[in-house]
Amino acid sequence: MRASTFLAASMIPLLTSALPAVDVEVIREVDHRGIHPRCGPVSAYYGQTSSDWASNNLDSWLNDWWSSHQANITAGGSGFAGAWGLWALGNPDWTCRDDGSDSNCDFDPCDNRVLNDKGDEIRQAYYVLESITRLHSYFTGLSEAFEVSAIFAALSKDSWAKTFYKDKDVKSANILKEILNAVGAVIGIGSAFAGLAGAGVGAAGGALSALFTGAVGAATPLIGQHQDDTFQKSADLGGILGKVVIGAMKSFTSANNILMSGGNYDDTGDIRAYINGGLFVNFPGVDKNALIDAMSNLLIGQAINALWRTQKVFIMGGGACGDNQGIGSGPQAASICRDGKAWYLYFWQENDVVSTTSHQWGWVNLPPGADQLGQGDYLGVTVQDVINSSLDSYNVAGYSYNADTAAQRAKSALQDQWANPGSQGPSWEGTFTIPVCDVGAAVGAGFPNGEFILQDYGHDSRPVWCGPICGNSADQTKAFIAAAQMENFQSPKHLCPDGSAPY
Repeated sequence: MRASTFLAASMIPLLTSALPAVDVEVIREVDHRGIHPRCGPVSAYYGQTSSDWASNNLDSWLNDWWSSHQANITAGGSGFAGAWGLWALGNPDWTCRDDGSDSNCDFDPCDNRVLNDKGDEIRQAYYVLESITRLHSYFTGLSEAFEVSAIFAALSKDSWAKTFYKDKDVKSANILKEILNAVGAVIGIGSAFAGLAGAGVGAAGGALSALFTGAVGAATPLIGQHQDDTFQKSADLGGILGKVVIGAMKSFTSANNILMSGGNYDDTGDIRAYINGGLFVNFPGVDKNALIDAMSNLLIGQAINALWRTQKVFIMGGGACGDNQGIGSGPQAASICRDGKAWYLYFWQENDVVSTTSHQWGWVNLPPGADQLGQGDYLGVTVQDVINSSLDSYNVAGYSYNADTAAQRAKSALQDQWANPGSQGPSWEGTFTIPVCDVGAAVGAGFPNGEFILQDYGHDSRPVWCGPICGNSADQTKAFIAAAQMENFQSPKHLCPDGSAPY
């Protein structure tokens, strides 16, 4: 160590005892990085939260500021962000546009004289500054997350149809169209999920609704470009979905710029709708890996669901967990116990060879590709997700849960804050809509061959459904049979007395 350096360091304790208290504080800030200038009064408001935003009525205050500075917002070329930068920082070039600049949304609150001279409005000025720059980081983070190849890697699976489709005939040429119909809601869920990073209970529902609606609007035209794609292209499903998702996320460049200028983005509102309630006042940034995982798993679930819905895939249950109630026992390998009731995932495999034995009626098995779930390429989607999501979908809309229902329910969950669809993942309602039959009412009903309603998997396992097995209702049973692609399918009633099966 140089002598002069050693001497200076050794004098610090003496200086701290000799100087007035204010100077002692400055000396105490000496460390290996040098002397740090003390911050202005804005530092009293660091560590801000959405609760601080709400308790200080920032939404109302910002509305008043907006009204009184409307002329400044519309007069300058930089719109709202430029007007705010001039008022709060003395910098009219603070535009926060996504135009390639790395510094047009930066600010140093500690040393900015204009900000620190705002007196009673320092808190409000600082909170809004943080919200604007963090909203900007949200939009750029979304775009960056989907510039990487991870989304393609997650969605580009080989031979989707071969893995998850095992029917004898290709019954529908619109499978990809059905998948794409739900993509808008998934993109909206992912966007709101990214915006919720770090937000706790009380996050602004209005702002989350705006994030969701804006993302759906961004995806809509891109989805339309692929609506004529058919089942035969499903092997490239991941590539098509990846293009839609990436294209939608990139469109958020324009969303950022419109909002920063003070404009209304796609009828979701101006920037006040997005930072409402302090949603972005302490936003930590987009967790890109978590976002890609969440989006990929939701999209994978939607794709599998669309393929399975064209086949004889269904969920049956509603009796007590553990069964033994006289209506048979289901496959424990593909089941859940929920609220004391057991539910099972099935696929009725049609016989694929000529037979005059009982095998002509086919048998129940695990749905095609279900053995791949929860591992490898499909690690983030499980059989339990399939059942839970389908049950929730059924409880909401029966067999009529569609893309419109999905969008409405996701928006409601975010706006009214009764659920966070993104964090719930593929178990979120609407990801799967496999038809459900509640056979709980069949217990003790005395249906012919009722002991065979539920069966385990196996080449010799053929359920027998005589009577109104679903909810003890003939109409409900008929609706289930139709939803499960079993109309005019004789196998479930092959041992039923004449007239006992109401379908």
